[in-house]
Amino acid sequence: MKRIMPLLGSNLLLVLMLSVAARLIRLQHWLPAHAGIGALLLEAALLGASASVLCLLLSTWVARSTLGVQVIVSARNPAEQWLLNVLARHARALGIGPPQAGLFDSPEPNALATGARRDAALIAVSTGLLERMSRPEIEAVLGHEITHIGSGDMLTLTVIQGVINTSAAFVAYLVGNLVEGAGLLPGSAGALACLLSVLAVQLLLGTLANLIVMGFSRWRELRADLGGARLAGKCNMIAALTELQRAHELLPARPLAACGMRSSNVHHGLQRLLMSHPPLDERIAALQSRS
Repeated sequence: MKRIMPLLGSNLLLVLMLSVAARLIRLQHWLPAHAGIGALLLEAALLGASASVLCLLLSTWVARSTLGVQVIVSARNPAEQWLLNVLARHARALGIGPPQAGLFDSPEPNALATGARRDAALIAVSTGLLERMSRPEIEAVLGHEITHIGSGDMLTLTVIQGVINTSAAFVAYLVGNLVEGAGLLPGSAGALACLLSVLAVQLLLGTLANLIVMGFSRWRELRADLGGARLAGKCNMIAALTELQRAHELLPARPLAACGMRSSNVHHGLQRLLMSHPPLDERIAALQSRS
C-alpha cells in the first residue's frame, strides 16, 4: 500500500521535469529532420523510458525518505534476527537473494517491497504490524511482499509505466506542435504556450493512464496473496488479512478505502478504478475459494 502512490507521484513529476528540459533544449531539433512524426515518437520514447527507469532506480530511496525506513544492517535484538531469518528462508524458497529488511514507525500495520533488482531489494514493515500481528501472520505478510520481488513486479511496473509515459508524451508533443504551428502568439510567447500545452496534456493523460497502473496493482496484490499463502500457509495469510481489516476499521476511512485497504462496498465506478488494492474482504474471499 505504501509504495505505489509515492512511485506514481515520482514518475509523473519526473515526466513533467524531463518534458520541460526537452522543450527548453529543443531536443526535437537534434533528431533527424526528415523523421517527422517518427522524431516526435523517438523523443517521447526517450523521455518515457528515462522517467520510468529513473523512478525504478530511485524507488528504494523514495520509500526510505518518505517513510523514514531504517534498514537493519545487523540484528540488534531477537525480533530483528527473526525477521532476517524469515526473509532469508522465503528468499531461498523462491530462489532469489535475500532482501534487506527495514522498519518504519507507523501505527498502521503495513509493509512494502521495493528495489530495482530481484536480488537487491528491500522489504520494510511498520512498527504497528509487528505490534498487532502474530509471528505466523507476519510470516505471511513477508511472504506476500517477497512474492512481489520474486515475480519481478517492480520491473513489470517499470515497463508498463514506460509505455504509458511514451504514449502520453507523444500525444502531448503533437498538441504542442499544433499550438506552436498555429502561430497565434509570436516569439517567446508562442514557445511558452507550446510548453504549457505540452505539460497540461501530459498531466491530464498521465493522471488518467494511472488507472491502468492501478489495475495492474490490484491484480498483482491478489497474486502476492497467493504467494504469501504458499510460503506461510493459507490460514496464516487469511488471518493476516483479517487482522489488517480489523485494524483499519479503527483508522480514517477515506484514504484507506481509496487504496482498498478496508472492507468496503466499492465494486464499480471511478472510485473502484482508483484503488491500488482490492478490498480486503475480496482478497480474503479469493484465498478462501482456493483449494
